[in-house]
Amino acid sequence: MPAPSLDWLRTHPEVRTIRAAACDLNGVPRGKRVPSRYAEKVVTEGTRFPMSALNLDIWGEDIDDSPLVFETGDRDGVLRPTDRGFVPMPWLEAPSALLPIWMYHEDGRPFDGDPRHALAAVAQRYKARGLTPVVAVELEFFLIDDSTRTLQIPISPRSGKRRKAAEILSIRALDAFDQFFTELYEACEAMDIPADTAISEAGLGQFEINLVHTDNVLRAADDAWLFKWLVKGLARRHGFAASFMAKPYEDYSGSGMHAHFSVLDAAGQNIFDDGGAKGTKTLHHAIAGCLRAMHDSTLIFAPHLNSYDRLVPEAHAPSGISWAYENRTVAIRVPAGAPAARRIEHRVAGGDVNPYLALAAMLGAALTGIEDEIAPPEPVTGNAYALDLPRIPTEWGDAIDAFENSDLMKRIFPDMLIRNMVLTKRQEKLYMGELTQPEQTEIYLDTV
Repeated sequence: MPAPSLDWLRTHPEVRTIRAAACDLNGVPRGKRVPSRYAEKVVTEGTRFPMSALNLDIWGEDIDDSPLVFETGDRDGVLRPTDRGFVPMPWLEAPSALLPIWMYHEDGRPFDGDPRHALAAVAQRYKARGLTPVVAVELEFFLIDDSTRTLQIPISPRSGKRRKAAEILSIRALDAFDQFFTELYEACEAMDIPADTAISEAGLGQFEINLVHTDNVLRAADDAWLFKWLVKGLARRHGFAASFMAKPYEDYSGSGMHAHFSVLDAAGQNIFDDGGAKGTKTLHHAIAGCLRAMHDSTLIFAPHLNSYDRLVPEAHAPSGISWAYENRTVAIRVPAGAPAARRIEHRVAGGDVNPYLALAAMLGAALTGIEDEIAPPEPVTGNAYALDLPRIPTEWGDAIDAFENSDLMKRIFPDMLIRNMVLTKRQEKLYMGELTQPEQTEIYLDTV
């Protein structure tokens, strides 16, 4: 992969520092602050830090029994820039730039514990079949005043009031934080994040922003990862928090990261499009693959203790494993619309996911269904919450066990990543059990 150009830094002499950062298993940025005068060395030679740094728990601690730590001498990986290049960091006071990086072995092999490499491997499997996924994500988040022990919606800078009600598709709710959203869109433009529609959602101070679809799945995950970082940072500049945790409020719906995807063949045709509303057999194979993998991949879509508070019936999140046409109570929805845009909407992931792992799990599962040519069950109709369906795991421990013991997950993720993820989540589960719920919320509010 060619090194990114230094031209951006040359045209932004006001930038005096850069952050070279990679994404760990929890989606947390890990890296270094570097004076911009030394940026060329990072670009041309890469940088180094321990492989174990991409396998830390949610507190940023080493995994006690990880073979990446003492067993192998806590050896370094080599981190090289992705093709994203430099992007500004508009939420910081001092002009700064971010250089996204990902990890390799000394000999140039991708490090299997890097989430971005896991998604790249899935994308390569599609490419080997002459196929290209087209992906878009929808990210829900909460604006929160966390200045006291009781979480609540921030006071509107425009009205000076605090509206304690959820307002679905409310223009007033958006306008209450007009300056924040105006700056957010300006920052997305500066960072080349394709932010589209914003709406207010069903939770207290909850909003959703859609990112425009792309045929570069790594780019889609990059955009989602950077967007989450941006939203949280910019909110703090405005004096409140933004959180993607799955369920900050017991009495309101949680936040998801819905993903829409179709697949193009070598001629650029959507292989899910049969010219009508039903879709092709390949669409149905992909749906069947997603459904078959859903139980075992729940740990990716619900990676934290708080994640399971969201996956309950009648809370705008799926709890049963099913699919349907134009029905938001199911896990896999096929939206209506023009046949050329026929696609899958995967609705299970929470807003607290690692976008690289989530997209790898979704697209990898769909590909196994296409490869095996399996058929899905009949689509459901009506309220899926009221049906007797196979269930998504409701306990964190069950999801960890299912992920660890799944032969299907081994077709999607490398063994090292599965092992690292399981060790990480078992350690977090142990220590989260020692905390009160407010203490758990405090941990998740900013990190995920």
